[in-house]
Amino acid sequence: MLKQKNKPRRRPFKKERYKVTNWPEYNRSLKNRSNLKIWLSSETLANWYYTGPKIKGGQSTYSDSCIEFCISIKILFKLGYRQTQGFIESIFALAQIDLSVPDYSVLCKRFGKLTIREKPFKKNTDVKGLSISADSTGLKVYGEGEWKVRVHGWSKHRTWQKLHLIVNPVDKMILSNDLTPNSVDDAAMVEPMLNQIKGKIKSFSADGAYDKIKVYETLSQRNIYPLIPPRKGARIKKHGNKKGKMNPRDRNIRMIRKHGRAGWKRKIKYHQRSLAETTMFRYKTIIGNKLTTRTFDRQKIEASIACKILNIVTKNGMPKSIKIKCQKN
Repeated sequence: MLKQKNKPRRRPFKKERYKVTNWPEYNRSLKNRSNLKIWLSSETLANWYYTGPKIKGGQSTYSDSCIEFCISIKILFKLGYRQTQGFIESIFALAQIDLSVPDYSVLCKRFGKLTIREKPFKKNTDVKGLSISADSTGLKVYGEGEWKVRVHGWSKHRTWQKLHLIVNPVDKMILSNDLTPNSVDDAAMVEPMLNQIKGKIKSFSADGAYDKIKVYETLSQRNIYPLIPPRKGARIKKHGNKKGKMNPRDRNIRMIRKHGRAGWKRKIKYHQRSLAETTMFRYKTIIGNKLTTRTFDRQKIEASIACKILNIVTKNGMPKSIKIKCQKN
C-alpha cells in the first residue's frame, strides 16, 4: 500500500505571555466582591419598603429594589431562598440595621414579577461610535453531570438555554443580553439586542455563525460595519447594492484574498472579539454554568440579574495587562 503524504501543517505559534501591571488595585477589587457595601447601596436601604400607589388586593410590603438586592445575593453567593433570608437577617443584625427582611416565600413569588432595569452607562465620548462584539453560550437547565455521562452514559434528558451577549471590548461591560431556547439561531437575535443599546455604533464583530444575510441587512440599515469572517469558499457577488457600492462582506472577502484570513484579522483587529468569549468565561466562573430556576420567564430574569452583577464586578476593577516581549537568544 502506498503511504499517504502528510498534509503541510501550520507552523505552531508561540503562546504570548502577559503581565498584570495593577496587582494592588486588582487584589482590592477581588476582595471587594464579597463586600456588601458594593451590593447594598444607601439608595436601596432608603427605598426598602414599597411606597407606590395602592392597588386592588394585597399591598406589597417591599420595593422591587429590595427584592432585586436579595435575589442578587442569592445568585452571587449561590444560596437557596431560606439561606438568603437567614444570611441577610444576620448581616442586618450585626450592622444594627432596623429593617425587616422579606420572607423566603415572598422572594420566590416576587422573583417572577421583577423588571430588571440596568443603570444608564456613562455617555459615549467617541464621536465615531462604539465597536461592539457579540457571542452566545449555553447555560444548563437540568441534566446529569459530565463525569457520570462520560463513565456510565446518559440516562436522563439534558437541556440548556442560550445566553446572548453584546460586549464593549474597551471597558468589558455587557451592553445587552437576552436568553432564548437552544433552538434559536444566533443571527436571529442581532436586531432585538441592538435595540437595547443606546448611542451610535461603529462596527459589529462576531464569529462565523453570524455570517448570514439577515445580519448584514440589519447592520446595513443602522450604518454599522460588519467584522464577520465569511465562510471558507465565499464568493463575491456580481453586483453591489442599489447605489452600486460594494457591500462590506465582499470587501472583507477581497481583503482575505489579498492578505490571507490571519492577515485580515490582524488588519481589522478582529481578535478583540475574543473579549466577548472572555466575558462568557467570567460569567461561568463567577455566576456558574447553569440556571437554578425552572420556568423560562424566571430564567430570563435570573440571567439579566447575573449580567448586572457581572457589570458591577467589572466596574469595581479589572486587571490591566501588557504583553511581554520575548528576548531572542
